[in-house]
Amino acid sequence: MLLKINFTQQRRVRLAQGLWLMSWLAVMCGAFIFCLGVYLKTELLRRNEVMENTEIHMVPNILMMVGLASIGTNWVASRVCQDSLDATRFPRWKVLLLAWFALAALLCCLLIAVVVLSYALQGRLEESLKVGLRNGIRFYKDTDVPGRCFQKETIDRLQMEFRCCGNSNFRDWFEVQWVSNRYLDFTSKDVKDRIRSNVDGRYLLDGVPFSCCNPASPRPCLQYHLTDNSAHYNYDFQSEELNLHSRGCRQALIDYYMGLMNSTGPGVLSVILRQMTVAASLRYLQAAVEGAMALGGTQRARRETSPGEGSRNH
Repeated sequence: MLLKINFTQQRRVRLAQGLWLMSWLAVMCGAFIFCLGVYLKTELLRRNEVMENTEIHMVPNILMMVGLASIGTNWVASRVCQDSLDATRFPRWKVLLLAWFALAALLCCLLIAVVVLSYALQGRLEESLKVGLRNGIRFYKDTDVPGRCFQKETIDRLQMEFRCCGNSNFRDWFEVQWVSNRYLDFTSKDVKDRIRSNVDGRYLLDGVPFSCCNPASPRPCLQYHLTDNSAHYNYDFQSEELNLHSRGCRQALIDYYMGLMNSTGPGVLSVILRQMTVAASLRYLQAAVEGAMALGGTQRARRETSPGEGSRNH
């Protein structure tokens, strides 16, 4: 449903020229959406080892699909604009334009779905990271187990890059054995006592890996005996601001990924508005050209019938 507007030949030409420019801008927006999807997909794949499921990948997958489709549809729109100035070439687009408008509407709906999913999947992302990080911390010590040998490097790099420690906080490391048996001296009394004191026979420490240390802290890194005030000079576990990263990696990753997806919101909405503008303008152009062609056909028919009518009257 469009507002009724009369287009002269000059206004039709200007509309076609302006729409051609908008179509190419929309092509670039489609390329931007595709690149955005690729970047988000890459960032998610980089942390795939600390995620339990891949539901969140729907967002970049849709972005990439819509980006490519947007490039194609808006390129077609630019061709229609060129052919609208030629009465012999425009009629071939009449049927295809119906499919074009349907596809343009679908693209807008998918882009709106991306914005909604970015917020709706936050809970799923958090649960996926919670389970994935818990498993990653549990398998941290398995450097000689096939399939897990890079887990230590992954967790260490993650904690250093995002300045985080553990799943929820640094205390998560107290609940798992993160030192491999390969590096434990089982002749040591301390090692034996720690293993015997645990029901599952695990070597638990009130310590954390080096990657939890905060380089901005003025105090040298304290990794071990974190709950023992007597183990360190001038130290109080309850009141001391520890020289460890206080934020958990789950929250750090959620903030990072949600920041990425939330930042796509304004860009995606602007692309939706541009796509709707192109669709509405193309519909006006189609109506204007078809109206002009119908008017031209009527005038030609009148000119062709006028001589016959005159001779009969004579």
